[in-house]
Amino acid sequence: MTLLAETFIDTAWNFLTSHEFLENSVGQWLGLLGIILGVMIGGKIIAVVLLHHARKMDAIEDKFIITSMLAKSLAKPLPMALLGLGLAWGGEILTMEPDIEELYEKAARTILCVGVIWFIFKIVDIIEVLLRRLTQKTSTALDDQLVPLLRKSLRILVVIMGFLYIATNVYGKDMGTILAGLGIGGLAFALAAKDMLSNLFGSGTIFADRPFAIGDRVKIKGYDGVVEEVGFRSTRLRLLNGHLTVIPNSIVANETVENVSRRPFIKRILDVTVTYDTSPEKIKLGMAIISEMLEARKSNFHKDNPPRVHFTDFNADSLNIQVMYWFTPADWLSYLAFNHDFNMELLQRFNDEGIEFAFPTQTLYVKQDSPIEASLKTIQEPTNQTGQ
Repeated sequence: MTLLAETFIDTAWNFLTSHEFLENSVGQWLGLLGIILGVMIGGKIIAVVLLHHARKMDAIEDKFIITSMLAKSLAKPLPMALLGLGLAWGGEILTMEPDIEELYEKAARTILCVGVIWFIFKIVDIIEVLLRRLTQKTSTALDDQLVPLLRKSLRILVVIMGFLYIATNVYGKDMGTILAGLGIGGLAFALAAKDMLSNLFGSGTIFADRPFAIGDRVKIKGYDGVVEEVGFRSTRLRLLNGHLTVIPNSIVANETVENVSRRPFIKRILDVTVTYDTSPEKIKLGMAIISEMLEARKSNFHKDNPPRVHFTDFNADSLNIQVMYWFTPADWLSYLAFNHDFNMELLQRFNDEGIEFAFPTQTLYVKQDSPIEASLKTIQEPTNQTGQ
């Protein structure tokens, strides 16, 4: 080593050790900076490697999805956690006043704890995937809607627990004081947000009772539509006219819910009215035609409820043949198509047999005057004229 090099090294060393800034030498500050840069670069490299392997696992097979999500969950919080460790390690190099040193340590530990809490927060996504695999095995789609609600609840729980941990273990706050403050604040919040809490409990009731599933057609408080989503606050219905209706869960939980989609059949009561001049023989013939038509379609009726045909009423303007059947499957469009075919054949066959359908009519009978009344009118007319 030459004399010039030795002189440069001695000068640089003296500069790093003798020159101070905020009671610490330049060398101490450079050491802290080197540690921070080292952990940040190291954390970034590890994150890039984890994301690269996660993408490779995503491209291979779906069975590695949990491992891939774990790598992705660790990639972003890891640099922050390493930064907290680097700051804590670098703080050992510096000379600080006790108050400043305490504040510095708390800041470093806070960054480390935030990184760990962030990682746990991301782990909730993995729990969501596992729960979705379980709900896919169930027959109802309402369980699938429950998973996002659980994910949100777990994330809120992680944030609250992380806040309490940092407050008690890093900043030394008393847990009882914190909980007392949260209790008072929670009471005030509950009084101010009574409706929101009632909707929250209503959503719990819906998921516990399962009165309907996603995609079911229901009738709630006069609204008739298909359930699209059940959230913490409300249930969304797509009405039959296409409009979207949002109903608070507190109303859904307390109202009568008619689940149209779960009906085993669609019942129809058809009144076939014929004119009063229809003979009993033709009434019997009409009932036989209807019974024959129903027998030919028996595969469309519910097995426990056979169709029925009866001559039921003498209406004011017609004779009534009542037809009842329970159509299956309970699909509305199939039901309409079935009724169309049935009605067309019934109309054709009644016309062929000369059985007339009745419609609201009235027959007016005019009573003629008797001969005595006509004579009286003739006698009275001249008298009235003389009086005038």
